[in-house]
Amino acid sequence: MLAKLAATRSTCLALPVGAVIVKQRQVLATGYNGPPSGSPHCTAQGFCYPGLPRCDASSTLPSRAIHAEANAVAQAARHGISTEGATLYVTLAPCLSCLKLIISAGIREVVYETPFHGDNTVQGSFITEGLVQLRQVTISPAAMERAVRFLQNATSRLPQVCEGRLSAD
Repeated sequence: MLAKLAATRSTCLALPVGAVIVKQRQVLATGYNGPPSGSPHCTAQGFCYPGLPRCDASSTLPSRAIHAEANAVAQAARHGISTEGATLYVTLAPCLSCLKLIISAGIREVVYETPFHGDNTVQGSFITEGLVQLRQVTISPAAMERAVRFLQNATSRLPQVCEGRLSAD
């Protein structure tokens, strides 16, 4: 769910993706896809390239976005946080370039929601070699409904005593 929330910060017009690096149940870093720091955000300027509404609308120009996984790893590195042995949660399975970066950063497991459609030959060899584990998860409708209900209510209010127990209602 945190990766999905991180994806809402994405400034990419083509595909919002979010990532969260976790180790021993602690969030180490988050990332979302968008252009490099200091470069105009596609959402702010309303286009990726002049005359091109989205990066994926061109077969020749590359995306301006840095992938969410790479941004999360870069954020951890920028702050001197080790990702050795961590787990990365991401809304879209990593591309091959990001998977290589993830492995090099010492991240041992990737948990993703949506599969990435690309050549999985090299990815499969990395898994077979024991360099990384990939696991797809589905967020249950009940968990999603609980999260939505929670997000729709004020979260920073004092609890009230209701029938002898603590209640936020």
